[in-house]
Amino acid sequence: METYLIPALILGGCGILAGVLLTIASKVFYVKVDERIEKISEALPQANCGACGFAGCADYADAIITKGAPTNLCRPGGADAAGKIADILGTTAAEVVPMTAVVHCSGDCEATKPQFDFDGVQSCKAVKRFYGGNGSCKFGCIGLGDCAAVCEHDAIRIVNGVAKVDPALCGACGQCAAVCPNLLISIKPKTKHIDVLCSSGDNGKATKLACKNGCIGCKMCEKKCPTGAIKVENFHASIDYDKCENCGECMAACPVKVIHTCKV
Repeated sequence: METYLIPALILGGCGILAGVLLTIASKVFYVKVDERIEKISEALPQANCGACGFAGCADYADAIITKGAPTNLCRPGGADAAGKIADILGTTAAEVVPMTAVVHCSGDCEATKPQFDFDGVQSCKAVKRFYGGNGSCKFGCIGLGDCAAVCEHDAIRIVNGVAKVDPALCGACGQCAAVCPNLLISIKPKTKHIDVLCSSGDNGKATKLACKNGCIGCKMCEKKCPTGAIKVENFHASIDYDKCENCGECMAACPVKVIHTCKV
């Protein structure tokens, strides 16, 4: 009997001692967590997209309390989330600039043609690895919808071979931009309506051979812009949205009509 009883008592005593020590340790090393962190995390949309610059919603909530991070960084949550955070902190809601994604390509099925039929995994990433893509323009939208697949707001559709964003639905989380293998998608303020819908890095002649709608780098837009918001570098026009005033001068000057306006 003693053969079983003594080991059992020893084991039980060790268990009790371990429990006591763990209880004491939990009291000694207890770190009080500000209850506002959990409340702020609950006020966020839980997209965990990283658009705020932090690892996720919980990390952002912690940064607001412990590091004084701005309260208006959540793009998917927008003004609603910023208002809830302000209520929790007892402060005035910070201004939130509504943002949206934009796809810088207009090479639809009429403007450009595929170079070959790809029968592998039907994703833009997979096609990009195969000779740089299957389209005549290696810079353009591949059109197999990797961006649409990751969009939680159902804001992206493939229309005539090109991804299109609905700004009214877009939460500007940036997930689509992250998965696009040709880096065609950027995030811009919804108040800025003028976009260059081409990302070609080829010269004008090569671009026109690959796509009828491509930017030829003629710099007419750059010359007409009164604020210096549009520049042509490496045969490609791009807009500095901080300088753009939506005047439309660049759009009117573009001979290939690759600059478009899109209002929400």
